[in-house]
Amino acid sequence: MSDVVETTVRLVNLLTPGERRGREYAGEPAGQEVAAALALAGSQYAERLPDEAEAAELRAVTGRLYAVFAAVDAGDLDRACATANEVMADTRAVPVLSRHGGEPWHLHFHAPDAPWALGWGAAMATSLAMVLGNAAFERLGVCSADRCDRVFADTSRNGTRRFCSTACQNRAKAAAFRARRREG
Repeated sequence: MSDVVETTVRLVNLLTPGERRGREYAGEPAGQEVAAALALAGSQYAERLPDEAEAAELRAVTGRLYAVFAAVDAGDLDRACATANEVMADTRAVPVLSRHGGEPWHLHFHAPDAPWALGWGAAMATSLAMVLGNAAFERLGVCSADRCDRVFADTSRNGTRRFCSTACQNRAKAAAFRARRREG
């Protein structure tokens, strides 16, 4: 999986409200969410700090990308692909070779003059589309732990990941252990 897919997972989990590790998750406060998104993205993908409107626009895109993971998790590849296509169209995703900041030529999936959030949205939607277009699509998922709906991209060798984190995996194992002790 690519760095952009990993960044997509991080941003979707950071900016999408829901449940995380057994607790309600509303997202980070606006200023912190922007700083955290940039820190997670790394300097290769983050060239400047977005303003509040751009951060809100990125939050809307990540909410739509969450639906891609949820559709794959539910076994609905058609819905996942349709959603990815819609986001790519709405963000005007287009492959373009780019060179900036002393880096060698590399591929971007947004127009050079695209607004910040649209550029990010285009890159994230395209990264998911590339996964959906091959056998690795089954490696996208939503955490199986109780009261957690964070997403993941399984990069394990055997492709059997079911949890967003080791913490959720441990919570699920502990709950199963307690349930067996009550029954026994």
